[in-house]
Amino acid sequence: MATKYLGLDLGMKTLGIAYSDALGFVHGLETLRFDKNQYVVARKHVLKLVEKMGIKNIVLGLPLHMSGKKSDMSDICLRFKDDLLKDNPTLIIEMMDERLSSVTAHKSVSARGMSPQQRKDNVDRIAACIILDTYLRMKG
Repeated sequence: MATKYLGLDLGMKTLGIAYSDALGFVHGLETLRFDKNQYVVARKHVLKLVEKMGIKNIVLGLPLHMSGKKSDMSDICLRFKDDLLKDNPTLIIEMMDERLSSVTAHKSVSARGMSPQQRKDNVDRIAACIILDTYLRMKG
């Protein structure tokens, strides 16, 4: 039985969430919306999910510039990780380079013929799936 993971794509106002099941399959869970820069709301939501779902492993997207250098959002994501660990030190949180995950997610929703509102509602959740799936494939 595979380890279950939560995959996260953190933005300034959204948190895309995916999870892997006991067989290792990745599923989109939801897109959490919160007021700009209110990461405490997102953090509390994640902590409730890991408790409810019995998950200890998290893969958090790390947004880097195409050059590989950290961005301002990278620092926010690293702080989010640190804050999660302060609240629950038993978590295991891996950072995953998420360059192009949003581009791939946008292409995915466009290819499905979704309306602009459906795209907005789904792109972060799909990006979280891509981040988690990429991590699991690399882990092998």
